Amino acid sequence: MHGCNLAEAIHFRSMYDADLPMVHAIECAAYSHPWNLEIFKDCLRVGYYSLIGEVNQTAIGYGIMSVAVGECHIFNLCIHPHWQRRGWGRLLLQHLLSIARKRGAETAFLEVRASNQSARMLYAAEGFCEIGVRRDYYPTAKGRENAIVLALALIPIDFNY
Repeated sequence: MHGCNLAEAIHFRSMYDADLPMVHAIECAAYSHPWNLEIFKDCLRVGYYSLIGEVNQTAIGYGIMSVAVGECHIFNLCIHPHWQRRGWGRLLLQHLLSIARKRGAETAFLEVRASNQSARMLYAAEGFCEIGVRRDYYPTAKGRENAIVLALALIPIDFNY
């Protein structure tokens, strides 16, 4: 993507049932302990905001979040490993947070593996702060790993200026 604006190069669209095999393939490429297809199906069934990020009509990642009662919770934000470390995850995160603000969310929450330093650095750079730890939250090859709980106060979008 040399010489091109990343924000102009990525297209976000809704996720559909037909996308789930491809979404699951990205999930399996990115994570040692991926969500199964049923979790993705449930997210769509209950109406969570489920988005696909595409570059040149190629799906490179996805995000899933809920927005309710003034809060958003980002459940899954994933970029295929071949597309990581290029700024796409930041754009996907910013897009999800923009939707949350438009839907009236005042606070965003998410959990991240304690060992996922690149994701933790991204979230810190976007203003997320650590508010807690969920002990033994994530499975690992040798047991369980803590989740770091992060929060971000969302500044409302004012449409009346």
